[in-house]
Amino acid sequence: MLRLSALVKERSLDGQRFVAALWFSWLACREMVVEVSNLKHEFTGAGMRMEVARHPGSLRSRTASLLAAVMFLLIFVVSSSQSSFAIAAFARKYGLPCSACHDAWPKLNNFGQTFKDNGYQLMNDRDAPIWQNPSYWPVAFRITPNWDLEHTGKVATDQAASGYQSVNTHSFNLTGLDILTAGTLNKDISFLLVPSSDETGAFHFESAWVRFDNMFHSSWANLKFGKFELDNLVSEKRTLLLSPNGSSYQFYHFLPFGDANPNVFGIGDNQLGMEFMGHSKNDYTRFSAAILSSSDGNVDNPYGSTYDANITASTAFNAGSLGLQRIGAQAYIGQAPTYYLTSGGAAIPGTGRGNRIFSREAIFALLYFGKFDVTPMFGHGAESAYLANYVDTAGLVPVLPTGSHNPSWNNAMVEAHFLPNPQLIFTYRYDAIFMHQQPNDALPNDANNTLANTVAVRFYPFMHSRAGFALHGEYSHVSQKHAFNPNTTTFLDQTYSSLFGGMDFIF
Repeated sequence: MLRLSALVKERSLDGQRFVAALWFSWLACREMVVEVSNLKHEFTGAGMRMEVARHPGSLRSRTASLLAAVMFLLIFVVSSSQSSFAIAAFARKYGLPCSACHDAWPKLNNFGQTFKDNGYQLMNDRDAPIWQNPSYWPVAFRITPNWDLEHTGKVATDQAASGYQSVNTHSFNLTGLDILTAGTLNKDISFLLVPSSDETGAFHFESAWVRFDNMFHSSWANLKFGKFELDNLVSEKRTLLLSPNGSSYQFYHFLPFGDANPNVFGIGDNQLGMEFMGHSKNDYTRFSAAILSSSDGNVDNPYGSTYDANITASTAFNAGSLGLQRIGAQAYIGQAPTYYLTSGGAAIPGTGRGNRIFSREAIFALLYFGKFDVTPMFGHGAESAYLANYVDTAGLVPVLPTGSHNPSWNNAMVEAHFLPNPQLIFTYRYDAIFMHQQPNDALPNDANNTLANTVAVRFYPFMHSRAGFALHGEYSHVSQKHAFNPNTTTFLDQTYSSLFGGMDFIF
């Protein structure tokens, strides 16, 4: 009875800490973004300040309202609930099979998520960076030789009488290469470094961060600094889909039709900044709050000296024989410039002015039913009409064209996996975007509505701590309403598809 009472008390404290941390983190992030935005408006001139005043029902207020509802949902769940990439080097270091951390590589299970959240530590003597054995080399390489067929329904060509035609291309190919090294620099100081190249061999840093773990001897205080993936429960970096059309989540990268702003943003992209994260000992309850440069992870400040904020929170409960169930929410609020200082008519990098707000919010779940799991996600996106109707003004303050609106859209995504045995996994994803408000009156109401369906199968011929290998097959089809614009008055439907087969390996 005493042990049960202590467990209930611990779960209650976890929930209380989670709610308090979620609330105060969001307030801090929101205030920072709003203050920076206000500063930018102050330096833009009276006209800009008057425009803000004319829109009291701004994106920020709608974002705050939605977050309040999401927080209420999370508080209810907490009060009523019970208790990276795959890196083969970790399996070698700890003498564990890859399946210890992964449902199916690279998809994490709860043990793998806890290991990651603890700073790549199992809390034993092997955590020390000086611990070695002959089989341990803390570096992994991942690449996927493949064959793929790509179809685009309408492509503008000089040869077609109509001015456009369908195009099919197919070839043997390579994905990019990831070189992954991660672990501990000292007790409770973890790191991840991922030099990554595209298929041509052009390198960049996909990830590069250091994290202080378990500060003040508490799992609720962890601080990460550098370039990292946002704390997305639905992770693009651990996706089981690899084709050009299937590997990305539509909501993470969607922009309204005609949005030509050079600051292209994606929640799935790794970002530059700082993240404060906390979790319960068993990792059932977790939250993160991040302050990020408004650069979509690009270095050298290409856009402007502004900052975005992201907050994610989730909680899980054990549903007996069904397994662990998780529910959570995420909100991102950012800003992007609408014009730049120029020199000789060319924009000067980093001098963006006239910043305007955009936002993304989502709720999600991870539900297990034995060998079957389902991840539903429902999202909402919005941005300023100045961003969606962006034109290069050669350094002048932009003026909105007649009929412009703040666009908004909704997302519904469901991804399901069936794992009949540890060596075989089937994946299906339904991913849809529905426009709620178009950025201008010239567009059809359903312009850029998107529907994507993807099916895939992965077979793992062998499983051990030395390497990972999967035979991968996938088909993805994407359709968009009125997204092809051969002239200023015609809007036609567009389709894309990928047929992909490859050998995905990591060593």
